[in-house]
Amino acid sequence: MPPSAPDTGLEIAEEQQSCCPAPAEPQTDEVELSPAVHAFLKALASPVRQRIMLLFARGTELSVGQVAELADLGQPRASEQLAELRRGGILTSRKEGKVVLYRADKKATAAALADLQSYLKYCC
Repeated sequence: MPPSAPDTGLEIAEEQQSCCPAPAEPQTDEVELSPAVHAFLKALASPVRQRIMLLFARGTELSVGQVAELADLGQPRASEQLAELRRGGILTSRKEGKVVLYRADKKATAAALADLQSYLKYCC
């Protein structure tokens, strides 16, 4: 009688492969976050920007100088934060003479939230 081969566990693995199909790999390329949602999440990531966002409740329009004063920031920093919120679709702006006025962009915010919700429903 020939000596038996050492038990390597391969036999069990081979049996499992032949009897049970492997689970399908999830298709990660089917649903991805859009660049707009990435920008939206980045805009929300900062506590300073979160604080600034609250200044725009109820349709308030504010200039950079007003935001700087209300948020206790220097004007350059306020301007940077407003630009990030604008890139994220949270704020929109319009020019009135030489002054740029910012306000909440509810439509873009709602769209980003809907995209994020769809993504989360798919993945989680």
